[in-house]
Amino acid sequence: MAMTIRVDIVSAEEELFSGLVEFAVFPGESGELGVMPRHTPLLTRVKAGTVRLKMPDENRFEMIYVSGGMLEVQPHLITVLADTAIRAADLDEAKALEAKRHAEETLAKRAGNLDLAAAEAELVQSIGQLQAIKKLKDTAARH
Repeated sequence: MAMTIRVDIVSAEEELFSGLVEFAVFPGESGELGVMPRHTPLLTRVKAGTVRLKMPDENRFEMIYVSGGMLEVQPHLITVLADTAIRAADLDEAKALEAKRHAEETLAKRAGNLDLAAAEAELVQSIGQLQAIKKLKDTAARH
């Protein structure tokens, strides 16, 4: 059996994942961050994107979209406190495309500062969701 590390992913609404994985990949602010068992302790922010969890002794990844949050890594435990977390399989591609279109229109109009900030946040989230959907489809196509 492969060496494992416990991962807990929680949002304000629910605990979305709690279990053992062989390794995990997170959307860090400076790029993807891979974590394996016995990793050096770390505390950092995550941006909107896909968390990929390699399930033990299986040839598959569990994929979860997070809209941002905090990542704490200890040698035997990884905790993600996400603003929002959704299983990639539960994402709605049409809804994400509509949110992206709406955000781009708002940004093009150059409305007030509050509208621009909200539109930028909506754009980042919708792009992150679409990337998660693409990764899920790419993985499904390979298997």
